[in-house]
Amino acid sequence: MPDYKSLNDLVFQVRRDILRMVHKVNSGHPGGSLGCTEFMVGLYFEVMELATNFDMNGKDEDLFFLSNGHISPVLYSVLARKGYFPIEELSTFRHIDSRLQGHPTTHEGLPGVRIASGSLGQGLSVAIGAALSKKLNEDNNTVFALIGDGELQEGQNWEAIMFASGKKVDNLIATIDLNGKQIDGKTDDVMPMGNIAIKFKAFGWEVIQLNEGNNLKEVIKTLQLAKKKTGNGRPIVIIMQTEMGNGVDYMMHTHAWHGKAPNDELLAKALDQNPETLGDY
Repeated sequence: MPDYKSLNDLVFQVRRDILRMVHKVNSGHPGGSLGCTEFMVGLYFEVMELATNFDMNGKDEDLFFLSNGHISPVLYSVLARKGYFPIEELSTFRHIDSRLQGHPTTHEGLPGVRIASGSLGQGLSVAIGAALSKKLNEDNNTVFALIGDGELQEGQNWEAIMFASGKKVDNLIATIDLNGKQIDGKTDDVMPMGNIAIKFKAFGWEVIQLNEGNNLKEVIKTLQLAKKKTGNGRPIVIIMQTEMGNGVDYMMHTHAWHGKAPNDELLAKALDQNPETLGDY
């Protein structure tokens, strides 16, 4: 049984990390990062089977690929809190020569990061390649990927979606962060995509709906269900409804904080809504 008290404490702390990181450099993407905090905490601290020491090959462990790389603050915070690198390093976010660039990179060798994901639309393709590699190596672990809903406007995704079902890549779990917003406004205003669940079903995927993507218990339950469904001949997608900016009242229900940092006053207000639990960096 998951320790939800400790996990929820961690959710608060990760939100604080995200807010302080983007505030310090007046740059970054807090909205989507806050919206996916419960997902990332549940995935890394309860669902994935991870090796003790990080290895780029990732053999005999579950793998995660962040496709919407602009929400790097939540990834960096969770990796640091999981012990991949010192928590203090979060203070170097977006600094010149830092390993924690605005979009994840690999050339500096940051533990926990296996691909650079600045250009949208590519992460699912990489995840499929990793899943096929595991099959070839007779590795029974699972590959996870997180994809933004606005990111599905990139055509490469649909080639990957078609390929994954056609080749029966059934050790893959993709999650779509369905918050309905992107940097220029509502996704339906920028480029309507219709019913994403129906589209995935038409492409031959197993579809799981997660209507409460900011409910930690529901996130963990859904991820565990998805993992049980692997190995049945079809790739799996979780359609996860989240709220951009979740946990900070003035960032919610708007796309305005997709890529904008809070000033000193607004940072203090946001931190008041997310009590310190594990210690700031």
